[in-house]
Amino acid sequence: MDFETVFTYVALGFEAIGALSMIVGFIIAVVLGVRALGRGAGGSAAFSVLRTTLGAAILLGLEVLVAADLIRTITSKPSMEDALILGIIVLIRTILSMSIQIEIEGTLPWRRALTTSGGQLISRAVARDRDAAAASRTRVDGDSSPQV
Repeated sequence: MDFETVFTYVALGFEAIGALSMIVGFIIAVVLGVRALGRGAGGSAAFSVLRTTLGAAILLGLEVLVAADLIRTITSKPSMEDALILGIIVLIRTILSMSIQIEIEGTLPWRRALTTSGGQLISRAVARDRDAAAASRTRVDGDSSPQV
């Protein structure tokens, strides 16, 4: 077996893992959605669980499929046509992944830091500094110079 044949099988394995992760993710999403519905959480909560879990499974599958495409292209005989096809496939899958992620999280990926705990910590630190500066300007002791 030569080098290219081995990595062709490796790429096929990655493609199978990507498809399998989406299938298993779908089954898990349905089970979790039915469980949420059975607990009396309501239809909208069950739908949210189903949608989030299925979206995460699709994202995982797409990432593995991109890895399979990269392995297949890198290990084959390089040509401009193969590189162009890989670029188009990666671009389409990246746009699809970003749109699914936006649907799941409800925010743009580059604005996520403002809605996560890290962004909240930054917001709190800014607010604390602003409040400390305001307090130092309105001190009761008559000294209006800021303290360091």
